This record gives sequence, C-alpha cells and structure tokens, in this order.
Amino acid sequence: EVQKHSVHTLVFRSLKRTHDMFVADNAKPIPLDEESHKVKMAVKLRTEYGSVLHMPTLKENLREKAVTNTGDPYGHKQYSGNQGQEVEYVVTGTHPYPPGPGVALTADTKVQRMPSESAAQSLAVALPASQSRLDANRTAAGVGDVYRHAGVSERSQPPGMSVAMVEAGGNKNSALMPKKAPTMPKPQWHPPWKLYRVISGHLGWVRCIAVEPGNQWFVTGSADRTIKIWDLASGKLKLSLTGHISTVRGVIVSARSPYLFSCGEDKQVKCWDLEYNKVIRHYHGHLSAVYGLDLHPTIDVLVTCSRDSTARIWDVRTKASVHTLSGHTNAVATVKCQAAEPQIITGSHDTTIRLWDLVAGKTRVTLTNHKKSVRAVVLHPRHYTFASGSPDNIKQWKFPDGNFIQNLSGHNAIINTLAVNSDGVLVSGADNGTMHLWDWRTGYNFQRVHAAVQPGSLDSESGIFACVFDQSESRLLTAEADKTIKVYKEDDTATEETHPVSWKPEIIKRKRF
Repeated sequence: EVQKHSVHTLVFRSLKRTHDMFVADNAKPIPLDEESHKVKMAVKLRTEYGSVLHMPTLKENLREKAVTNTGDPYGHKQYSGNQGQEVEYVVTGTHPYPPGPGVALTADTKVQRMPSESAAQSLAVALPASQSRLDANRTAAGVGDVYRHAGVSERSQPPGMSVAMVEAGGNKNSALMPKKAPTMPKPQWHPPWKLYRVISGHLGWVRCIAVEPGNQWFVTGSADRTIKIWDLASGKLKLSLTGHISTVRGVIVSARSPYLFSCGEDKQVKCWDLEYNKVIRHYHGHLSAVYGLDLHPTIDVLVTCSRDSTARIWDVRTKASVHTLSGHTNAVATVKCQAAEPQIITGSHDTTIRLWDLVAGKTRVTLTNHKKSVRAVVLHPRHYTFASGSPDNIKQWKFPDGNFIQNLSGHNAIINTLAVNSDGVLVSGADNGTMHLWDWRTGYNFQRVHAAVQPGSLDSESGIFACVFDQSESRLLTAEADKTIKVYKEDDTATEETHPVSWKPEIIKRKRF
C-alpha cells in the first residue's frame, strides 16, 4: 500500500533529490565558448589597450608566454591579440636607444637591454609597496603584458586560485579580474560530542548551571526552588541549599572569594558563604523576577538582569546598588561581564543587545540587528568577540563597538543558552531540546544532538535551559526540562576519516539583518 504524504513532505523530498542530483556540479567551471570569448577579448584589448596595440612584441617575452600557456589548468586555448603578425620585440620599460646619431637600432646596437618579466617581477617584490607603485607609474604599459594577462582570470583561474596581475603604466588591470563572492573557508575539524552521563535529583526544571573555578564540583538551580551542588567527577549530590521561594534562575561561583551567588523569580539575589552554607547577603532593588547574573572578573562587582527591564550593578561587600542600567524596553534575559571595555553586555526580550560603560552606567552601543528576543549571549574566552542567540539566528560580533561578523543560521528554535570553549566549539541549546555544535571561526554546524528525555517524562519536556563547559573544557554540562543534568564529552575514538567534515564552499550571505 502506498503511504500518503503531505504536500509539504513531498515538496521537501523533491528539493532534497534535486539538491543531491546537482551537488556534484557545485563550483565547476562553466565550459568556455571559444567564439564569444575571442570576441570579448578583442573588445577588451581594443577598449583598454588600443593606444599600445601597434607596438611590436619581444621574442623573449613570447618564449615566456609559451611556457606560461602550458600551465593552464583547464587546457583552454590562449589567444594573442595580433595573431598572424610578424612579432619582433616589445617595449616593456623606457625605450631602448642607439649609441649615437645615425646608428640603426638593432639588437646589437641598442644601449638599454630590457629586463625579462621574471626579473622585473622579482625586483617589484623586493621593493617596498609604495616604491614599486611609483616605479610602475613611471613606465609605459607593455604589449606583452597586455596580451599575456588579458582575460587570464576568466580562462585559466580554477576555483580557489587567485592570479596576481601586474599593474603597469598606471593602467590597472582590475577591469579584467572578475570579483568573486567570498566563500566560507574550510572549517577546523572537531570531534563529535557524545552523552555519557545523566544526573537526576531535582524535582523541577533545571534552569541554570555553573562550574566552580577549581573544577571539583558544579552547582545547579531549579524550578523546585533548590540549589544543588554536585561532584563533577562522579555526578553524586554533595549538598542542597534552600532559601529561594520561587524558581532559581541564575547561579555563579566566585573565583575571588568562597561565595556562591544566586538569583530567582522571587526578585531575590543572594550571596551564600560556602564555608557555612548559609546566606550572608541579600541584594535588594529589583522590582520583578531576576533572570540572570554575572561576576566581574577583576573587581568585586556583581551584575544582575531582570524582568523589570533593568540590569543592576552591585558592590559585593557593601550590598550597595552602584548603578541601575536602564534603557531596555522589555525584560533583560542575559548579562555578561568582562575585564576589557565594554565591561557589561546585556541581551533583552526587546530584541536588542546593549554594550555598557561600567563607570558611567550608560549605554555605549545598542545593537538592533536581531528581530526576536535575545535570550543568550556568550563571550569568546580568547578572541575579542562575542555571540548572541535568538530564534531568528545566532550572530557573531566584534568588540568594542559591536561590529557584525556573521550569522550562524540553521538552529530554528528558541535559543536559551550559548557556550563556547577555547577550541572554537560553540554550543547552542534550545527550548525544543535540540543542541547544535558550531565551528566558531567559520560558522559551520558540525553536529546536531537531540538527547532522549528521562524515562517517565513527556516528550514535550525536552528543553535545554543552560549549558556550560567545565574548566578543562573536556566536559559539556546541560541543564534540562526533564529535571536532569546531562554530561557530554568528546568522542575519543573519532577521527577526521571516520567523521569527515561534510562541507562545501558555499557563498557566504553576509546579511546585516
């Protein structure tokens, strides 16, 4: 019996078959039509070099030309502008002149012998750029160069090769070079990540996760109103902290003091002393649920963000609110700190990202490129760049002014969390339980993961709320809607041969919006 499919399914199957049929032809050169190419070259020669076409051609240069023609990677026929003419020599620099009046100019009597093209090029390479440009402007264009380079980029340039054109006589040959669209460079190979441990213990959604600086344990916050501390090596529960009266939305461990900070939907921001496992400070001021927090890496400052559309900067010791960062027009979903300027970055449900001046407490830059809520921001640990996640796509930006780098498209879901390690592996976790792994530099999506939910959970309870790499960056921990923490590690058995990069050099669409 023939299974019936929806029109949507059939259309996409047809698209996939069409794609598979033609994928082998991608980036192949178009076959050259000899006649039209000949006409095109003749027009180009006449238009750009008509004033010098009457000059004769140097035999030495013709020999070089014969050699260069053999190197044509596609074996196309080369065209000379003066076919059928008797060629003798070309003037490539200043004109040779006889030694005295009335002496016929021959190969034996001319005073100045012209340098060969290879010698001239090596000289140009040796000179500083400005000097070689000045020298080029002093000389007349050589007909040999004209014939040799005319249309060379169209005829003999395979994909990925660039042909260096000689600029002679100030006549730039750029008109003969087609502008190629930028293509994605080959991504770095990363081993795939595999699930190797599922930790259960929370009684509600696990909303946030953080690893302590010593890499011995990690901490999670949950909708069951508890904070739990787990041993990283074994996955065993070490401690539960109670005190919040609603969902715990953010946790972070200080590298400068034995403190743990937490925030939640109860509007509270707490500082826990881990020597006594008690709350020692409260930071009062937010008017609604507190969605996230981060510690400044070099000074004792805590930054929190809230549904009240503000981010607040707190002095850790005095509990004073140093600044209230106002400007967002909707809930602020995420906040990140760094030592360099701009020291604070926020992402909001108003679709904007703001880079803040910590000293003045004012916005430095507002980035409005996203079309939907920005729920996740991550800073690269080594590069001066960051990424933001939104249902429309993931975008990469350059500090300090937030210059747009590229879009990472394909994770079509509500992105709750982003994490990146020093190897350039970017992880995006979404509300529908999918996790995509990307190569940071190229934006290539090298792996997609959708882990099964814990037995007894509904399929709809498949969602990733937070993810983080441990301090060694060899483990990836995710906090999920099925009340578990999942731990992933790199597949040690994988190699580039067993898991090749199924990549092709697509043209980059660097859209601003």
